[in-house]
Order: sequence, then structure tokens, then C-alpha cells
Amino acid sequence: MPVREGLALYAAATAAGALGLPLLEVGTYCGRSTILLAEAARECGTLAVTVDHHRGSEEQQPGWDYHDPTVVDPEVGRMDTLPTFRRTLHAAGLEDHVIAVVGHSPQAARVWGGRLGLVFIDGGHTDEHASADYEGWAPKLAESGLLVIHDVFPDPVDEFTGQAPYRVYLRALESGAFTEVSATDSLRVLRRTSAAL
Repeated sequence: MPVREGLALYAAATAAGALGLPLLEVGTYCGRSTILLAEAARECGTLAVTVDHHRGSEEQQPGWDYHDPTVVDPEVGRMDTLPTFRRTLHAAGLEDHVIAVVGHSPQAARVWGGRLGLVFIDGGHTDEHASADYEGWAPKLAESGLLVIHDVFPDPVDEFTGQAPYRVYLRALESGAFTEVSATDSLRVLRRTSAAL
């Protein structure tokens, strides 16, 4: 995540933290954005929750541009970012402020019972995954809570990296339940202004 977008995410998380509700992230990877949410949660007296299966998104698989062979578990031959994430959190001194949910986002959303102050969607970039993340978590967002979507690229040339998040962003606006708060490069922040979703 670029610095400008990271600062915008942190500002959104700090604002949402004032609601006193958990701040949820979909798509942990190695934890860079998690530490931003965790620091905001620490300051606001709440918790950050991060959900990821830790096997990598589509674009992180072997043969793709974002593949990192150093996070492949040699024993099972698949990506496993969980150990790197845990080290990142430990180095930042924020382990006590994060609940890590290891699993698929739609399954975790089905069993989540409480309200959320922030939902940060930064998981898979296919329509199937981005839509499932939105459908699973956006309804759990409290009124006045913030929906943050990463990798929103309106240009169709970015079909693989940002068109699905862009379509989710448009869907949220078209629902009438959200109002845009800010746009920083590919990061969009929306406030839930209506219970209807």
C-alpha cells in the first residue's frame, strides 16, 4: 500500500474508531495495512479484526506479477503468509490489538454477529471475491461506520487489478446506503448513511 493511501486508511480507521466498534479488514496478506488499523484501534480503545485464508489472492499465485516465492510453505507447496503476518504484528508491538481470523471471508462473515465501525475491503480482485466480501461485511457496518475499498481503478485497462473493486465501489454508492467521504489514489472511503442496504 502506498504511503498516501496508508495515511488515508489510518485517518479513516481513527475516525471510525470513535464509534467504539471493531475495525475489520478483509485481506491481511503480510499485515502492512493491519498495523495501521491496529494502531488506530489501540488509540481508540477498540480492536482490529483481520480476515484472510493466507493462501494468497489470484494475482499472488505462481506465474503472476505479485507472486512472492519467499512466502511459499516448502512442506505443502502453497503460499502461507500467516507466519510473515505474525512477525509483522509482533515487530510493531500490536499483537494485543488484533484478532486474526484465518479462513475465507464469506464464511467468517456468516458467523460474525456484531456491528463494525469500519470495513476495509482489500481481498481478492475477481468479481466473485470482491462482491462476496461486500455482500458479507457491508451489512454489518454500523450507521455512520466507514466502508473503505482499496484498488479502485475506474480505467478498464486495469481489469484484473482494480475493476472488481471499482464495481463494488459503484454498487455501494448506487445502493443509497453510502456517501463518499474521500478518494486518495485507489482508496475510497464511504460512510454508511442509511440502514437500507
